[in-house]
Order: sequence, then C-alpha cells, then structure tokens
Amino acid sequence: MSSTTFLILSIVGICGVVFNAAAWSVNNFLMTGPKAYLTYSSSVAAGAQSGMEECKFQFGWERWNCPESALQLSTHNRLRSATRETSFVHAISSAGVMYTLTRNCSMGDFESCGCDDSRNGRVGGRGWVWGGCSDNVEFGERISKLFVDALETGHDTRALINLHNNEVGRLAVKATMKRACKCHGVSGSCSIQTCWLQLAEFREIGNYLKMKYDQAHKLEMDKRRMRAGNSADSRGATAETFHHVHATELVFLEDSPDYCTRNASLGHHGTEGRECLQTGKNLSQWEKRSCRRLCTECGLKVEERRTEVVTSCNCKFHWCCTVRCEQCRQLVAKHYCARRDAAATNHIKRRNKGHKR
Repeated sequence: MSSTTFLILSIVGICGVVFNAAAWSVNNFLMTGPKAYLTYSSSVAAGAQSGMEECKFQFGWERWNCPESALQLSTHNRLRSATRETSFVHAISSAGVMYTLTRNCSMGDFESCGCDDSRNGRVGGRGWVWGGCSDNVEFGERISKLFVDALETGHDTRALINLHNNEVGRLAVKATMKRACKCHGVSGSCSIQTCWLQLAEFREIGNYLKMKYDQAHKLEMDKRRMRAGNSADSRGATAETFHHVHATELVFLEDSPDYCTRNASLGHHGTEGRECLQTGKNLSQWEKRSCRRLCTECGLKVEERRTEVVTSCNCKFHWCCTVRCEQCRQLVAKHYCARRDAAATNHIKRRNKGHKR
C-alpha cells in the first residue's frame, strides 16, 4: 500500500498510522470482513481524498493549512489531539466519505443501491410532489459510519468528541442538499412540479463546515473526574458536558498551539517560507490579509521573489486538425514569509501575543 493511499485512509480512522505489531491495516480489514467492504472501499478512499483536498483549500491562507501530519488521525494516545483543527479534519473527511458513497450510489455504481424514491408520489408543498431520483443519503450515511467510526471504540472524552465531529460532517451533507424540480403541464404551463433532493457541490459543504469551525465550541470538562479514565465517574462527566452540545456544532477540548512557529514533535511547520497574497484579481479580504496574518503577525517579514512562468500563448488552429502554440515567458512577483532579525521578531511577537490561528 502506497504512502499516499495510507494517508488517505488514515483520515477516516480506518487504520492507525503507527506501525507496530498491534496495528492492523485497511487491507487486512477489507479482506477479512464482509464482501460489502470490498465493494465500497474505493469510494471510501476517494471520499477521504476529496475531504483532504477540501481541507487544504479551506485553510490555504491560514496559519494552520491542513498539513499532512494533521490528516494522520489515530486512536493511539500519542497522536490523539482534540483541537479546533482536529474537529474540522474529522468532520470534512467524514462528509467526504458519505458524499462520495451517496453520489456513486445514485450513479448506479453499487448493485445494492439506487435512488431514494421513498417519498415519491407524496405532496411536498403547494404545486409540487415528490418524484424523480433523490440522492440516497441514508445509504451514504449508513455505510460511511461503518468505515469512518470504525476505530473509535473507546468511551473516553476524545473518542466521543471524534465521533461527534464525524456526525457533524455527515449532518452537513444533509443540511446542504438542494431541491431540484421539473415542470409539467400543458404547453409548459408548469401547473405541477416534480421535485427531488440532490447533493450540493462539495465546496458548499466545505464552506458550511468552515463556518462551523469558526463557531466551534470548547468543552469545559471537570479535569478531576476526567482523570478517572474509563470509569463511571469519567463517563458521567463526559455525558453531562455533551448534554448541552448541539448535534451540528463542532466541539474541541484543547486550545490550538502557536502555528506561527515550527514544532516538529507536533508536525507543525510554522509559517516561515509560506506564500502569501498581496496583489491579484478577485482576491477576498481574507486573502488580501494573508501576508499580515502569516508573516507580519508571526514576526516574519514579507519577501518578494520574482519567478519565471512559462505558459502557452498565441495559439492558432491549423487545418486540419492541430493547434499550435508559442511558449511565452513572464516574470511573476510572488510573496513569501521570511525571517527577520531577532530583535524585530521578539517585538512583533510580544505585540501579537494571543494570535494563534
């Protein structure tokens, strides 16, 4: 199994990232489990991949930019953090797996699954009825749980937080579904409509979960009772805390570390060397502030570097039937975070103390 494949599958918690005698791989799980696991495994891997790519997009200009180390989720205590960022990784990967399974089901990729027609024929509202081919999210949800939640078998607080955030991701897929309709009637009068539910674009789900990340709730636990491990007292403290948490709310337990600075033990690379945006068309305010957020507020300076970019240009069609292009070279200015002198760094970091994300 390649390292890339292993990384993708580790996102959904199917297998651990610590290689030892006790660890078991997804291949072992699939080969010894029901035939269904072999049927769905490629869709699970594709869904995990889409979740990873969306995470990198959503945090592309943040101090924490969804590095590969963050995607290596494990039930081993050494790697089990419960930060705000970890909550998003669990949610987006869970959503990605459910989304892909649902979409592939509707496309007819699985013999045992098809459209959700359970509501067909019912009146949905004034002037429309349920019909057509709704995406079968119930199937996607059911199968994704078997994979994504597979290793969270404990009852401690971190395991319950991970399971909760997995569920937030699945609920996000449902919450963003769209109603599509087709008109019926004489001469296109649209006197009645047939409607069905379909998946939104996965980018919309990513945007939805990014908003949930910004609003994530930190759980305040009774540390004395938590230290009791998997005891009745510890489980009672956890249950009391989750009683007040909404099902669609991302939760975390630990404050985020300082992502400005490199921390090899935690797998954080820091922001030195990161690219930021100062100029460009159609930049959002968040993108325009990326140099300040990644560089200046982290005690680094913004350094301009000019690089040569080669593109195809002046393309012409020649009969018949080829297109020939010239190669154009252009100097493009890019901006990066670079180290400044020590005195300036200490001054800026003192001024911006508390900016961790």
